[in-house]
Amino acid sequence: MIRYIYGHDLHRFPRLAHSMFRDRADQFKTRLGWEVEVDAQGFERDRYDDENPLYVIWENADGSHGGSMRLLPTVGRTMVNDHFVHLTDGVRIESPLIWECTRFCLARGAAPGVAAALMLAGGEVMRQFGVQHYVGVFDARMVRIYRRIGSSPEVLGREGEGRAQISVGLWAFTAEAQARVAARAGIAPKTVTGWFEASFAPAVVAERAAA
Repeated sequence: MIRYIYGHDLHRFPRLAHSMFRDRADQFKTRLGWEVEVDAQGFERDRYDDENPLYVIWENADGSHGGSMRLLPTVGRTMVNDHFVHLTDGVRIESPLIWECTRFCLARGAAPGVAAALMLAGGEVMRQFGVQHYVGVFDARMVRIYRRIGSSPEVLGREGEGRAQISVGLWAFTAEAQARVAARAGIAPKTVTGWFEASFAPAVVAERAAA
C-alpha cells in the first residue's frame, strides 16, 4: 500500500522511515555510485529531507519500505534550482503549481508494479492539491523506466552522454497518463484515492474549510 507522510511525521513510522533511508543509501551510493552522504546508521539523507517534504512511500506487508519518492513545492528550496539551474538556461522553476520530485527509489527485490504505483500515487497528489506539473532531475537509466511505466517527461535540458547523461524533466499527469500508469501498476485509481484519504484527508479538508 501507499502511505503519504510529511517529513515531520516520519518518526511515527520508524521501521518504514529507517528502511527507506537505508534503501536510498543502497540504491544511490552502493548501486549507482553517486556522491551522496551516508551516516553511521546507514541512512542516505540530504538537506532537502530537512525541508519537511511529502514522501510517497510504498509500504510492504511487513511494514518495510518497497519504494518511495520525495516531493517539495518549488516555491521553497529545491535541488533543481540550487544545483541544476544551468540545465534550464539559468531559469529558476518557481511556482505553487509545480512541485519537485526527487529521490525516486526502489528497494532491492521490489515487487513488480511498485514504480508505477508510486507514479500513480504522485498523480493523486497533483489531483488533490491542484499541482499541474512535477519537475525533477533524472539520469539515463530512468528514461527506460519512465517509458515502461507510461509517464515520460518533457525534457527541459540535459548534459552528458550515454549513462552519464543528466536531464531535467517536467511531468504533467493527464487522464490518459493516469489510465496508462494504473494499468501498468495493476491498481485502480480509486484505490490510490483511498490511500490518500487514509493518510491525511481529514487534515486537508480542515485546511480547505479554513481557507
